[in-house]
Amino acid sequence: MQRYGMTAWGDLFSTRQALAVGTLCRLIHDCAPEGIRPLVTLLISKVIDLNNALTVWHNVGERPAHMLSRWAIPMKWDYVEPLPLSEYSGSLDTALARTMHLLREFAVRRPAHLVSQADACEQLLPDDSVAVWFTDPPYYDAIPYSDLSDFFFVWLRRALPESPLLRNKYDASNPLTPKTAEAVQDEQRQDGTGKTKDKAYFETKIGAAFAVGRRVLREDGIGTVVFAHKTTEGWEALLSGMINGGWTITGSWPLATEMSSRLRARDSAALDTSIHLVCRPRSDEATVGDWAEVLRELPPRVGQWIERLQGEGIRGADLVFGCIGPALEIFSRYSRVETADGREVKLAEYLPKVWEVVGRTALEQVLGTAEAKARNGAAGALEEDARLTALFLWTLQSTEAAKENGKTADDEEAEGEDDEDGATNGKKDGFTLIFDVVRRFAQPLGIQLPRWEDRIIETDKGIVRLLPIAERAKQLFGESSVHKVAAWLEEDPAKNIQPLLFQEMQNAQPVKAKPRGRGKKPIMEASDLDMQTQKQATTLDRVHAAMLLQAGGQSNALRSLIQGEQQRGPDFLRLANALSALYPRDSEEKRLLDAMLLAVPR
Repeated sequence: MQRYGMTAWGDLFSTRQALAVGTLCRLIHDCAPEGIRPLVTLLISKVIDLNNALTVWHNVGERPAHMLSRWAIPMKWDYVEPLPLSEYSGSLDTALARTMHLLREFAVRRPAHLVSQADACEQLLPDDSVAVWFTDPPYYDAIPYSDLSDFFFVWLRRALPESPLLRNKYDASNPLTPKTAEAVQDEQRQDGTGKTKDKAYFETKIGAAFAVGRRVLREDGIGTVVFAHKTTEGWEALLSGMINGGWTITGSWPLATEMSSRLRARDSAALDTSIHLVCRPRSDEATVGDWAEVLRELPPRVGQWIERLQGEGIRGADLVFGCIGPALEIFSRYSRVETADGREVKLAEYLPKVWEVVGRTALEQVLGTAEAKARNGAAGALEEDARLTALFLWTLQSTEAAKENGKTADDEEAEGEDDEDGATNGKKDGFTLIFDVVRRFAQPLGIQLPRWEDRIIETDKGIVRLLPIAERAKQLFGESSVHKVAAWLEEDPAKNIQPLLFQEMQNAQPVKAKPRGRGKKPIMEASDLDMQTQKQATTLDRVHAAMLLQAGGQSNALRSLIQGEQQRGPDFLRLANALSALYPRDSEEKRLLDAMLLAVPR
């Protein structure tokens, strides 16, 4: 928010709002009985969440919307001011009613409990003393927990200035929430020793916390770790900490805990669920595992788990990360894993094998066995761009449970948010994945991402965008219009569409081989070979060309093209049907594909 001139927390409130909240804090401090003052202070957080200069109007619910509807404080260009002294949403009365409801429920049930404010790396309980260890650890670099907490903390301190609960016991000079020892990946900050909070710091900190959990859990106990992160890097950091902490990961279950249409999820591979990792204490007598045996056991284990999760409606990114548990059980049950020559295999070397197996299993389901085994243009397989597109769309699929839940009022609230740049209108069309995820799948499968840059994908600021079909029209047909191509095809259905695709590339300067001297054959650089490859229309290009003919209403030309492709072989229709099953139901691409397939002679 500092880029907009908001350099203090008070800048996030209008003068009227700051006066109202400040008065509430003073009244609680001066008038509330000391015994219940901390409970009454809970009202402040509820009030300021709806009474600040970043609160927008919820059109569906016709009420103020929560500022923290996602894990950030986004800039808003207009705001609404609720009446704090009224009976409507955002008022002190409604905050009191909700708080009292919670306290009544708690008073009735009164579960046995012990609440402690402590560092997770400090052991408060005796060894082997608990049957269940359940934790929802920090999500790597996804959420600035302490910074978001300060939004509320600065007001709570005004109501309870003497409370020991609101003092940083790790750093008395810090008037805000603790940050030095916070277990997050944030390379703009340092820990107490001056080291940058990088991936290694997160792994070490999480590993120390998990080691404490391992000690307090009984040998027959069970642990559960809740985690949700879109990058493989975040998962690698967490899993390394778990294994180093002495745990064996035995299972992973995606549970629907996230909003299906929240801002981060739209047209991207955000998780619809949170992954619940089930783990057990690893025996101190665990043996050394054989690397070759681990690799042999991995494919059938992942394949069985994918089949099981798919049977329960789990799809896309949820399915990918839901396979982590069974895959990690093979690796984490050993004290260490070694190759035949005694070299220790680290988790960082094993996880790429897991992503590769998941990717190949997905391709086998979607495109067939040949594509799953293909590497660098193997015979009998569809080209790289088809495999990349299929894997991209497969990862984007949403879990059915989340889709069936439909949109809630909070979903609508998230959809109405603007980015800090001012609006969502400038966002380009197309589906997106984080580059890290695309790279992890593509490399083991022999898919060279640079070859397809600006042809079917576009990478910008760590995000890979799958180009929508509309953006490929000029690329495929050049300056020729769809109508000219249609007329050319209608003249003779047996014509090959290849000469009309990528005309701009075809007209480019031909690549010449470089001489090597007398008696030696000339050679071509790898980049030159890529240029020649780009001039060749792939099966995916021809499918996209057919979709553009469908979009242009050129039914006769479309039938001619399909007839020619049927004579060529089965790959065209095989890919078209596969993509139709992968594209989201409400996408323009699926509409065009389904309409195009209706033109196929039966």
